[in-house]
Amino acid sequence: MKTIVVVMGVSGSGKTTVASLLAERLGCAFRDGDDLHPRENVEKMKSGTPLTDADRFPWLQAIGRQIDAWRERGEAGVVTCSALKRTYRDIIVGDRREVALAYLKGPQALIHSRLQARTSHFMPVGLLDSQFATLQEPTEDERPIVVDIGLEPGRIVREIVRGLAERPSG
Repeated sequence: MKTIVVVMGVSGSGKTTVASLLAERLGCAFRDGDDLHPRENVEKMKSGTPLTDADRFPWLQAIGRQIDAWRERGEAGVVTCSALKRTYRDIIVGDRREVALAYLKGPQALIHSRLQARTSHFMPVGLLDSQFATLQEPTEDERPIVVDIGLEPGRIVREIVRGLAERPSG
């Protein structure tokens, strides 16, 4: 059974950087969940309007389809998704035992400074407060690998790989 990793966290936590490095380290496919957003969602976020659950639902389903495609082919993969709420994670992880959750956790002030420095992303810094307000951190029963974003990206990847190795199978 190949492991699929969902790298989650608020915008600016380093999901894309860490997930692409992780996929390279694991020798598997990488998919940026942001690329699966419907155009309307991207436009809404660009305008500074937070997404609703109804907005996110088709996006979460698309991520779930990507995960299921890897599963059907017996492939490993790494995908990013903010996965802010438990209900969102239930859609993309659910009872898929081969899917691991890596939560990039960090203080709002650090993430805010990262977002301010970022120039090539549709997510404005003004939506960070709504992301933190929506965030329901994963609980122990979700078996998350929680990593501090204050570490450098290579170290974060090593921590996730260690967490995957320690993860009970099945």
